[in-house]
Amino acid sequence: MALFQYRGRNQRGEAVSGRIEAASTDAVADQLFNSGVIPIDILPTDISRDVVGGLRALTFRLTENRVGLDDLIFFCRQMHTLLKAGVPILQALRGLRETTRNPALARVIGRIGESLDAGFDLTTAIGRHPDVFPPLFGSMVQVGETTGGLPESFQQLGRYLEREKETRDRVRQAVRYPVIVLCAIAAALFIINIFVIPAFANVYAGFRAELPAITRMLVAISDVFARHWHWMLAGAAALAVALRVHLKTPEGRYRWDRIKLRLPIVGSIFRYAALARFSRSLSIALRAGVPLVQAFTVVSRSVGNDFIGQRVLQMRDGIERGETITRTAIATSMFPALVLQMLSVGEETGAVDGLLGEVADYYDREVDYALKGLSAALEPILLVAVGIMVLILALGVFLPMWDLAKAARG
Repeated sequence: MALFQYRGRNQRGEAVSGRIEAASTDAVADQLFNSGVIPIDILPTDISRDVVGGLRALTFRLTENRVGLDDLIFFCRQMHTLLKAGVPILQALRGLRETTRNPALARVIGRIGESLDAGFDLTTAIGRHPDVFPPLFGSMVQVGETTGGLPESFQQLGRYLEREKETRDRVRQAVRYPVIVLCAIAAALFIINIFVIPAFANVYAGFRAELPAITRMLVAISDVFARHWHWMLAGAAALAVALRVHLKTPEGRYRWDRIKLRLPIVGSIFRYAALARFSRSLSIALRAGVPLVQAFTVVSRSVGNDFIGQRVLQMRDGIERGETITRTAIATSMFPALVLQMLSVGEETGAVDGLLGEVADYYDREVDYALKGLSAALEPILLVAVGIMVLILALGVFLPMWDLAKAARG
């Protein structure tokens, strides 16, 4: 008997892990299936295998994590077309592996085919790559395998990913201009403090004149930059790394996602985008036949915001207690009255999935309106910030010149 470490998902779609003593990996898989857990990874716990597993996970993160939304959209479209035409799954995967231009996606498709050859179903094979496929992917594929509607599942996933890509592209396009302006301001401040102000300070020092307060302040700041700029860059880099590590922890990610929703101007965009993602994911899951509780579990990991994801899990817990979707939505305080009314009508008419799609379209429109107003709101702020910076620099640099000119005329 040996000790094995496993990772998998239970019937509610939640990630589970642990250790089991058994004779082989097949025996572990049988025990997990009998207990209602779909295994993702089963590895012996001896040191050598742990090292191999760690290296394999590291390699996976460095390669397969580069599969983007465009690649997943291509995968879904091609799988829908091939399966609808009656091509067997293994043959379809081999064809996709040969035609895709992304080596990382080709490796993932090859490993999915290897898992199918080993006797696993498509849901388990896809679940072995959680860093590539979003949580909704596995649930939709599982429903498609159960009902015999895999082509339709891939078609719905392709449409969902297309809408997700459109939303991300709109957000990136809207914030590109402010980010470029802020980077230009930071670069200008660095160059001015390192090269420009010290040159003027040397000129003023030769006249032995009393400098204005604003000039002395600029010279002092420039002196700090000139003497300690390398330490400041090192500190900024260390701070960025520390923040990045902290944001990868559940607590840090939860706090940052909560702060994002409260940011002025852009907070509403993050909120609307997350709620649109929630509504569309839940609509697709329910339309595909995913059980309600499992759908909420999966959607909580698909909204892209841990704070809202926790509220979705609260809704799931309320539904398990027998409450309605509308009642649990009211308790979260996330939805406006119009959306709550639509959810209530959907529950009364039995068309929750359809009205959730309408809710997603509503939030998509809100995202569009907010993005259109983002540039109009940020441009005056940026112009005022640049104007204040130029005014301070101009007064600090040229006031002593004016005083020296007056003294020379006198």
